[in-house]
Amino acid sequence: MLAYNIMFAIVHMSDVVRIPPSRLTNSLKDAAIQILKEKYESMLSPDVGYVVMITDAEVSSTGKLVAGDGATYHKVTFKALTFYPKLQEVVEGEVVEITDFGAFVRIGPTDALLHLSQITDDYLKSDVKQGVIVANQSSRALKIGSKIRARITAVSLGKGAGMGKIGITCRQPFLGALEWIQEEIKKGKGGEAKPAAAPKEKKGGK
Repeated sequence: MLAYNIMFAIVHMSDVVRIPPSRLTNSLKDAAIQILKEKYESMLSPDVGYVVMITDAEVSSTGKLVAGDGATYHKVTFKALTFYPKLQEVVEGEVVEITDFGAFVRIGPTDALLHLSQITDDYLKSDVKQGVIVANQSSRALKIGSKIRARITAVSLGKGAGMGKIGITCRQPFLGALEWIQEEIKKGKGGEAKPAAAPKEKKGGK
């Protein structure tokens, strides 16, 4: 059985936020959370991975003033929901784009590259206009919207927004489109009909 590790986590972080007077129409906490959302959500860090959303924050009620700046600066500790992809993790996702060189698969908040060479051993043809990749011998197909299971083989996390690169493979047992996996499971359980054994000859020709 394949094991899944949870790549989502709640991470505790801290910062100092600048809160201008125009942001103080609501509570201090609400203003700080909104500023944190604008700064951190959809950002990428090599330490925590993809920041999906800010879930909560505690704001110091005592702020500091800077000469010539009408805003106040407050220390905050906050919780962020993050997604950190790890090598060899098994993930499930949805094909969102077909290209000449493979497919992009949405896993969590980002897209991973499934190269043609990592889909199957069969010869593959990519039809970008039709949004489909078809295997020559088995006629198996991947298309936009296909649900797949894959293993992460490459992770490169930079800083900022949209700087991460993730590579995945389906060239292992029980990986690939979910319907392919069901076919493999049926074969493993003897789901395919077996040819009937030839009748044995009776001794003496009778």
